[in-house]
Amino acid sequence: MATTVPDTAEVELAIGGMTCASCAARIEKKLNRMEGVTATVNYATEKAKVTFRQDLAVTDLIATVEATGYTARAPRPEPAPGAASGDDGGTDRAGGATEDELRPLRQRLVTAVALAVPVVAMAMLPALQFTYWQWLSLTLAAPVVTYAAWPFHRAAFTNARHGAATMDTLISVGTTAAFLWSLWALFLGTAGTPGMTHPFELTIARSDGAGNIYLEAAAGVTAFILAGRYFEARSKRKAGAALRALLELGAKDVTVLRDGREERIPVAGLRAGDRFLVRPGEKIATDGRVVEGSSAVDASMLTGESAPLEVGVGDAVTGATVNAGGRLVVEATRVGADTQLARMARLVEDAQNGKAAAQRLADRISGVFVPVVIALAVGTLGFWLGNGAELTAAFTAAVAVLIIACPCALGLATPTALMVGTGRGAQLGILIKGPEVLESTRKADTVVLDKTGTVTTGRMTLLAVHTAEGGDEREVLRLAGALEHASEHPVARAVAAGAAERVGALPVPEDFANVPGLGVQGVVEGHAVLVGRTALLAEWAMELPAGLARAMAEAEKAGRTAIAVAWDGGARAVLEVADAVRGTSPEAITRLRALGLTPILLTGDNRAVAEAVAAEVGIDEVIAGVMPEDKVEVVKRLQGEGRSVAMVGDGVNDAAALAQADLGLAMGTGTDAAIEAGDLTLVGGDLRAAADAIRLARRTLGTIRSNLFWAFAYNVAALPLAAAGLLNPMIAGAAMAFSSVFVVGNSLRLRGFRPGG
Repeated sequence: MATTVPDTAEVELAIGGMTCASCAARIEKKLNRMEGVTATVNYATEKAKVTFRQDLAVTDLIATVEATGYTARAPRPEPAPGAASGDDGGTDRAGGATEDELRPLRQRLVTAVALAVPVVAMAMLPALQFTYWQWLSLTLAAPVVTYAAWPFHRAAFTNARHGAATMDTLISVGTTAAFLWSLWALFLGTAGTPGMTHPFELTIARSDGAGNIYLEAAAGVTAFILAGRYFEARSKRKAGAALRALLELGAKDVTVLRDGREERIPVAGLRAGDRFLVRPGEKIATDGRVVEGSSAVDASMLTGESAPLEVGVGDAVTGATVNAGGRLVVEATRVGADTQLARMARLVEDAQNGKAAAQRLADRISGVFVPVVIALAVGTLGFWLGNGAELTAAFTAAVAVLIIACPCALGLATPTALMVGTGRGAQLGILIKGPEVLESTRKADTVVLDKTGTVTTGRMTLLAVHTAEGGDEREVLRLAGALEHASEHPVARAVAAGAAERVGALPVPEDFANVPGLGVQGVVEGHAVLVGRTALLAEWAMELPAGLARAMAEAEKAGRTAIAVAWDGGARAVLEVADAVRGTSPEAITRLRALGLTPILLTGDNRAVAEAVAAEVGIDEVIAGVMPEDKVEVVKRLQGEGRSVAMVGDGVNDAAALAQADLGLAMGTGTDAAIEAGDLTLVGGDLRAAADAIRLARRTLGTIRSNLFWAFAYNVAALPLAAAGLLNPMIAGAAMAFSSVFVVGNSLRLRGFRPGG
């Protein structure tokens, strides 16, 4: 007899208390051990996406997470797309929550830096060691090691409960050992005597440790590593901002037609079947169907198509797109979570949650290094006691092993390189969001480029003017530009702007009329002028001459918008309007290829337009006619082929794909949703910056890796001295200072990065 498999449900839990990627792995493992549960935990977004049998309760999942040593809760529901954030406080709460979570960490950092600087200065500079300097050091260091370092101690305790060791364990053990030994030396040893100094002597000699204090190591390490954690946390908290940016794109309120009256209501009050009014320039409130009127709708930010969409009665329209032309009455067909905008927000969230969090190299090394150090410390203690040494001398050697293992330079390795690298990037208009991004830049081998607004300018532009035999281009532009200047249509604005740029001031039409779906007509300087489709000319019994008809056919074949110009009974010209390729795009493609990346053009536009653009910039592979939700699938397919995908885009339609890609590069000239979903932001509109961003990120990653190597090399080299009981405070201090100076100097080399290299 077949057993019935219970239906499954899905929930997203907000996880608290994670300090590293290994915490996420631990929670994921615990949840997946539950029968009927499949879970993925993302350290970057601090969320767990869990699919579970419906006979289980969400409280069971939360209890499992809490038993692992972390917190969990079902996240608060997001406001409906376009809902006024001021009404329900959704966005404000999110921003406020971010600030509330960062505030304790910032307070600990400020405390640590303010108190640790004088402690380190007194320990390293004998001139500052006045009579009771050691007691002032203790007073200043105590809050740093207890209050400021508390997150490390808490995480170390949690890790210990589960038999794991991370960098938090190393920091906690090292700082605690240094602080407790200093307390023993001050109160029970000779370090507390008036006039005690740490002389500047780099001699190797065995001592009982009773006169040595290591407060500067404990305080300095805590301050350095807290700084790195704070800046990492700040970038990590932005993970949900892409969703808020998407939700903010929708209209905030809407004019509903009820009982023959116009009523302005919040968009959250809109229901399927309601009819609402959309005036020129307004956002369409929700997905619907046009029941009255015709217009051009600018849907480029959602669909990626550069040309406006002509809509009329019976046509579908999408929420958050802009009515660029006439008055429309729309019947709502989908509202709230069912709209395309809301579905795209879910796509972004799913892509972010599915994106594997980068394991921090320092944590991976610490997982091995910490147990080895502790074993070495215990072994050192046993060795000295077994060889007849006094208990004090044996403990001195054992504790010295723990102290020298405390990663001062390690704490600087990532934050200094990241600080210099991101600072240099900011000068060049490249914003790097966090250390997790860097690993992706090294692996990327394919770059997927959105067309509109990325490879192209994203604006309709007048590209060419074809005049009839004997025609005057300047006159064509004066008359056509004057008439189009009176229209709000995006193509008309492109013609008017191009005409004004080429011929200067335009005359004012004496008469003007918009012909829905066909073009415009009017009187300019005494001429009866028509600008629009050939069907508009046909209504006035005019045909294009063979030369102009050929020019129009070729323009349309290349995917451009071609419009006819006629006056005084005759067709005079054909104008070509299209989204122009950025002048720097061909060079950018060459640079990306030089970095070992294979470029692919991905667009919602038709294939003719896409292939024309690809040929112009030097891209061989084109994927055209792709809907926003399908862009994510394209990226997933490429990843399934074993490729590491970088994605460059600027529109709302790119946001989910940017989040799904291994590396997302957002054009800073694009929408907030795309910028927030990307890992790197290119402030300007120059695609060449994408190549520079990848080079800079790779260089920064290389610097971090070399910093980590030298930081650990210092620890490993000094451990034998510590185990031999030959480590005095000045050698420890000098070695710590040298390794830190080396790491900082190595990081500062990033300031010499030059674009275009």
